[in-house]
Amino acid sequence: MSGVGSTEPPTGGSGNETEAALGRAEELLERLKATREELEQLAAAENAEAAVDVLAELAELAKEVELELTKARALADKPVADAPPQP
Repeated sequence: MSGVGSTEPPTGGSGNETEAALGRAEELLERLKATREELEQLAAAENAEAAVDVLAELAELAKEVELELTKARALADKPVADAPPQP
């Protein structure tokens, strides 16, 4: 892996921006995990109405994770302005 904390030269856009997007995605994944656990508890309690609300929240969190990962990928693929040309 190149970029922040790596000995390899950067291969894409700003490492800080990429790392920030990945960090936000990781935070969202943790929220996704906690929300999924909440859904499992609601299912066990057979609370269908609350489960539907939590499912909607899960869907929204999943969209946010996808957006952050897409941003990180785009930033990583973006050429670095000061990098020497690749052979």
